[in-house]
Amino acid sequence: MAEIRTTALMTLKLTVNGMQPIGATPNGNRRVGLVAGGTFEGPRLKGTVLPGGADWIIGRPDGSTTLDVRIVLETDDGAAIGMTYKGMRHGPAEVMAKVNSGEFVDPALYYFRTSVAFETAAPKYDWLNRIIAIGTGSRPPEGPVYEIFEVL
Repeated sequence: MAEIRTTALMTLKLTVNGMQPIGATPNGNRRVGLVAGGTFEGPRLKGTVLPGGADWIIGRPDGSTTLDVRIVLETDDGAAIGMTYKGMRHGPAEVMAKVNSGEFVDPALYYFRTSVAFETAAPKYDWLNRIIAIGTGSRPPEGPVYEIFEVL
């Protein structure tokens, strides 16, 4: 079996502007994080995150948090790129309590991973339509930060 190799694609930093609680659903405690904006930068693209994205979060009974995010990136040269990712965050209860309360916690103390896909009509960034990407995340007080990698 071939090994999985990656290369750095970008660092993504999001700002969140509040939560819309939905409550205890059959799947877990649902809330929606409103993405107010952010930035991204990597070797082949950089720009800003447009306001209006959302993260449909579920706090599961096992203590894990699942993420389902849709955002729009705007490159520094004006291209629009749709980005979607699903993620999983979990760790020891005392660590996650600190993360969830907004404290900075060393990302090595908890698991935070994402699977990422892109969609764009911009010819310069068409290559994004045909890649798989993965990421590692951290949740500092100012908002989520992701290191995103293209799977080669």
